Amino acid sequence: MSSNRVVLTEKDRYLTQIEKIAHSSVLHGSESLCKLLRYLARYSLDHPGVHFKEYQIATEVFGRSSDFDPQMDSTVRVQVGRLRQKLHEYYSSDGAEDSILVDLPKGSYALEFHRREPGAIQKDTARQEVLVRPSEATQRHWSTVVVVLSLLLVVAVAIIIAQRVAGGRNSATEAAVSDSPAALRVFWKPFASVPDEPWVIFSNAAFVGRPETGMRYLDAARDAKTKTKILDHYTGVGEVLAIHELDRAFASLHRQIVVKRGSLLSLDDVKNNNLIFVGSPAENLTLLDIPGTQEFVFQRLSQGPRKGDLAIVSIHPQPDEPKQFLGTPNDLQLTDDYAVLALVKGLNPARSELILAGTTTLGTQAAVEYVCRQNTVERLLLRLSVSPTGELEPFEAVLHVKVTRGVPLESELVALRKGTRQ
Repeated sequence: MSSNRVVLTEKDRYLTQIEKIAHSSVLHGSESLCKLLRYLARYSLDHPGVHFKEYQIATEVFGRSSDFDPQMDSTVRVQVGRLRQKLHEYYSSDGAEDSILVDLPKGSYALEFHRREPGAIQKDTARQEVLVRPSEATQRHWSTVVVVLSLLLVVAVAIIIAQRVAGGRNSATEAAVSDSPAALRVFWKPFASVPDEPWVIFSNAAFVGRPETGMRYLDAARDAKTKTKILDHYTGVGEVLAIHELDRAFASLHRQIVVKRGSLLSLDDVKNNNLIFVGSPAENLTLLDIPGTQEFVFQRLSQGPRKGDLAIVSIHPQPDEPKQFLGTPNDLQLTDDYAVLALVKGLNPARSELILAGTTTLGTQAAVEYVCRQNTVERLLLRLSVSPTGELEPFEAVLHVKVTRGVPLESELVALRKGTRQ
């Protein structure tokens, strides 16, 4: 009886610790990670030594369908990696003094629980238990009461501590971020001032052919009958350098980003995250299915001397603006490109989307560099609208990019619409 009661109490304490972590400032607002944490905890405690399956987590936690393929959908690996990082962050801040450690080892989906050495309060309690020896029946009764009250007390104290620590931690975070450029803090506030990391979605269009003999974009109508192998794991050099630039910008804000290729993005991901799209809808195909730009849209020309070229079309051109923004023709060395910068509301209005895309990969690189560097962001903010609460209002803009020997060297804002999507 005594042994069984101790095991049950230990499990309850572990689950209480899980709730404390879930209610902490580190996981505040991250419902998907809290759900994953609770699921892994209960399964690890109920089935010790049993290995998790990625398929099991995908279908039971994230609602993926029965045809879930982990080779095509990395949701579980990404979310588990985020949870592992959040646990490290929790125990270096809110949970620095906790007596129970929860760990998610790399290469495993099973949680591990460890007890720290008892403190002085626990030693005093043990000494009192030796001095006071009530009758066995009374002891059983009161031990049950004490366990229940202890659990309730731990939960109550955890909530109070979490609320107080959250205030202190937020102050510390604000102090750390304050040493970054003010312009970057204002521009990136929709993505850097929330608990969850923004997702950077880079384009990786579908190709056919072989790298050693030549590849081309997939033509759905042309290639449907030939059953040609599709390659969807390539992206441009501009996208690679752009992600590096974004990582540096967010590091200066003491934040991190989550990077995912466009072909693996689901609509659930779109609803649950703030997104930064790197690359145009011509290659970042998810942009075709979700709210995007309204004033400046990408279109591949179907007629005329530039037939087949990708252009940025102005839906409501101003008197001093062209109807189309076209870079260097495809058959000539690239010297001019155009790119779109757009902040819009997401599929979930509570989320934000930033679209950074050129008609070529170098235009995309230039668009990202423009919003990651202090001097250009300062110039951009002078022309944008900021609400009284410091929120950047939606906008769409077009950049003219000068390219020399494959490097974007100069970018100029040539068109702007403010408040395009409320």
